[in-house]
Amino acid sequence: MSAPVLAQDAMAGHDMSAMGGSQAGAAELPEICKSAKGMSSDMSMNMDHEMDQAHMDLMAGMDETNKQMMDSMMVEDIDVAFVCSMIPHHQGAINMAKAELEHGDNQWAKDMAQKVIDAQEQEIADMVAWLEGEGANE
Repeated sequence: MSAPVLAQDAMAGHDMSAMGGSQAGAAELPEICKSAKGMSSDMSMNMDHEMDQAHMDLMAGMDETNKQMMDSMMVEDIDVAFVCSMIPHHQGAINMAKAELEHGDNQWAKDMAQKVIDAQEQEIADMVAWLEGEGANE
């Protein structure tokens, strides 16, 4: 059986529609962070209304990074799977931070976005270096 089939079988019966929802270990968001439109509860529901360019940019690339993250989690070695899945996770944060820099108007939030970009780019470089070195021997 191929790895993609195994990945699908492993995820069978799991509700993946609420990736940031109430799974074990998920942080509880402050009320201000909860949208009345409820994206995490039903992604298709959100397609019924239009988003402005800033919100579209904020979400851009998340589908691909989420797919990469899920695919990477299925690598056989758990250490390598963790590190591989963290790369697209961090890239998603970078993508969101770049949207904030382009569209945001609050200086604190823009400064935080730049900190996120700087930190996540360094962590991605560290993870790639580990994968190319010690990780390759796992």
